[in-house]
Formats: sequence, structure tokens, C-alpha cells
Amino acid sequence: MADDSAAPAGRYGWYVVFVLIIAYSFAYIDRTILTLMVAPIRASLQISDVQLSLLHGLAFAVFYTVLGIPIGRLVDRRRRTTIIAVGIALWSVMTALGGLARSFGTMFAARIGVGVGEAALSPAAYSMLSDWFQGKALTRALSCYSAAIYMGGGLALMAGGTLIAHVSAIPMPGLDDAEPWRKVFVLVGLPGLVVALLVLTLREPPRRGVTDAAIPAFGDVLRYLRQNGAAYGWLIAGLSIASIMWNGVAAWVPSHFIRNHGWTATDVGLRYGAALFVFGTSGIISGGWLAGRWRDAGHQDANVRVGIVSALAALPFGVAAMTMAGPWACLALLCPYLFAGAMPYGAAAAAFQEITPNRMRGQISAIYLFALNLAGIGLGPTLAALMTEHLFGADTAVRWSLVVLIAVAAPLSALCLWRACAPYRRALVARLIPGPPPAP
Repeated sequence: MADDSAAPAGRYGWYVVFVLIIAYSFAYIDRTILTLMVAPIRASLQISDVQLSLLHGLAFAVFYTVLGIPIGRLVDRRRRTTIIAVGIALWSVMTALGGLARSFGTMFAARIGVGVGEAALSPAAYSMLSDWFQGKALTRALSCYSAAIYMGGGLALMAGGTLIAHVSAIPMPGLDDAEPWRKVFVLVGLPGLVVALLVLTLREPPRRGVTDAAIPAFGDVLRYLRQNGAAYGWLIAGLSIASIMWNGVAAWVPSHFIRNHGWTATDVGLRYGAALFVFGTSGIISGGWLAGRWRDAGHQDANVRVGIVSALAALPFGVAAMTMAGPWACLALLCPYLFAGAMPYGAAAAAFQEITPNRMRGQISAIYLFALNLAGIGLGPTLAALMTEHLFGADTAVRWSLVVLIAVAAPLSALCLWRACAPYRRALVARLIPGPPPAP
């Protein structure tokens, strides 16, 4: 097992976690604010649900994932705080520029820029936190960091809903006559520049377990992945399928409330946004806590087991929520779905760090995020939109698209993660005790 005897990084280490949470929250605000304003953006740019899903998913995901790998290599050899700060500045500016877009093409280009900037954050953050923390402290630190997914997503909806209702009263030179959604993009984008400056003040931690300055070539990284192919492969497959479910639902649940339950964008932002903030955040932190408890009980694959529990618990609540006739019943069932669906991601990040050598962590984190986000962000929203338009043929049928997505993805994710458990245990032992792997 990994060494849990090392003390946590102390107050400064947790301060680093706090600053990275702020950065990741801003990333998710800028990434997801679009989902609350589907109707006005569609009308303004004259686009379809599928095109909207491409703005939310493919435009962001392709460059976010492809550039993550070379950025991951930079993470393994350069100052990580600088890499993160440059990324924050880029995505913040591109979010604001999205509010000025006058066509599908210019909005697509702005969303690409957001993806390029955000590609710098998580590989560098994972690597930094792996040098500040060890053992179950690392799992909990990464769970807290990853909670920003739900903090940022919830804040995006709550702030977006509030801004939509009141943005007309906010003076904005040069944009006073602009449509409200355009002003919202500018108002949520530009404050990220302050966060970039804050990240630059962080100390760069020394790299643990590094005996020389050599950075493995990408071919060496791929060979290491092949040597542990079952562990990495099943892990990536299970988490990527879960991400398809999560991102597909996250992209279209606001539209479900608006189209099928008659809520306004402000209603959705404040009510569903609050649920996402509370239950998503508590879910991912609880997942880290549960992994720590199982680890203390001697389960080396604790970080993987959490993902299995997550998928199986989210399945019934997600399907039931989409079939409810009333909005409050739907929201009530979405709360345990959000809690369960959020559980695995902090533990999953720690799982990859534990079986990966230090100088490969940035690159392998980027490969993991490549698959996770290309599948989840790139495919999840678009699969739901395609089913809504071409399988069910009505905007109000978005609920049935989400039912299909959850019902198929959740059990497949659990199956893949179950298959990952045994090879993960072998890879962990081989990583910590070099030599021949134990017998199956």
C-alpha cells in the first residue's frame, strides 16, 4: 500500500488546495454558463440543439483534450504555477470574447480558446498536489480540489440566473444595448484574471521521488501505460463512460426544467444550481472520505471501488428524476443523483497518481483527462441532443434522451471499474515494490 505515515502538507498545502479550488471553480463557471442560456443563444445565433451541444461539448473538448498532452509534458518539466496562471488568463479572456460572438463560427472559436486555457489546469494541479500530499491525505486533497467541479457548476447556474434577471441594470460601457446573455459572458469571464494573479503567488513544491532531472519521452510513457494496460485501460474506460452520463445530463437538465416544467432560467439557476453546489460538492468530498476509510481497512483498490458504488447508486435516482411529472419531485430525486454521481472523481484522480511515477504524472494525467473529457464533454451533450432531435423528434423529449443516457452509461461504467480492480492492485504493488508483479 502507499505510505500513509507521511503527515499532510500542513496549512500551506491546504492553502494551495483552497487557491486551486477557486481556479477550478472559475473554470467550471466559464465552461458551463452556456447551458443556462440555451434559448437566447439559439435565437441570437440562429442555431439548433445539436449546434448548441457542439459549442458546449466538441468545440471545448477537442482542443482541451488534444492540447492537454503536450501541456502535460510541460507540467513534468516546468514551473506548474506559471502554467496554471497562463491558462486561467487565456480561458477568462476567451469566455468574455464569447459574449461578443455574432455567429456560430465565432462562438465556436471562442469556446476553443476556453478549452485551450482550461487544458493547463488539472494536469498541473494533480501534479502539484501529489507533491504536497501523500496516501489518503492525497485522496482527500484531490477530492476537495475536484469538488470545484460542482461548486463552479452550481455557482455558474446561480450567478447566471441572478445575472440574467438583473444584468440590464448593470452599466457596461460599450455593451449597454447588448443582449443579456452577452453581458453575462463578459461579467463571468474577466474576474478570472484576478485568480490568475493569485495563482502566481503560490510556492512551487519540490517534486517527490525524483532522483534526476530526466523527463521520460512520450514513448516511454506509452510503454509504461502498455505495461499496466489493464489497470489504466479499464479505469479510463469506466470513468469516461461515467463522464458521458454526467456531462450529458449536466448540459441538458436546465433545458428539461425550462421545456417540460415551465421554470425560467432564473428559477433553474437558483434552484438546480443550489442543488448541484450542495449535493455535488458533498458527494465528491464524501467519496474521498469513503476511499480513505476503505484504505484504512486494507482495501488497496479503495479509490476504484468508490466509482463502482457511485455508478450503481446514481442509476435509479437519475432515471426516476427524469420521469417525474412535477419539477420539485424531479429536483428532489436529482439531489441523490448528484451526490452519488459526484463521488468518484477525487478518488479517481488519486488512483492515477498512486500508480504513476512522478515524472510521468503530468503526461498520464493529461492522457486520462484526454479520454475523460473527449468522451464526457465531447460526446455526452451531443449524444443527448442527437436523440432529442432525431430519435424522439421533439424539444420536450430531452427528458427521454437523458433517461437512455443514464440507463446505458451507469451499468457499463460500473462493469468497467469492477474489471479495473484486480489489475489496479497489481499495478499499485509493482509501483511501490519494484520487481515481478504478484500472481493474479
